[in-house]
Amino acid sequence: MPPRFGELKRYCDKNGWIMIRDTDHWYYEKMLVDGTVLRTKVSHSVSQEIPSRLWDRILKKQLQISEQEFRKGI
Repeated sequence: MPPRFGELKRYCDKNGWIMIRDTDHWYYEKMLVDGTVLRTKVSHSVSQEIPSRLWDRILKKQLQISEQEFRKGI
């Protein structure tokens, strides 16, 4: 089951992501040791569950981690 947007925000806050903007969404960036910059955005609707197709894309393209790594990080 996909997490809620609030869990994604908590993950970013706890795992080295920097909030770069707070407008319609929270926008985060994280620089990896190889210089790669990852970016994600988090809805202010913290109690809403992330749709599963969107969650798959966030994990693979934006966070670049597994579901298990995400769960350990929150």
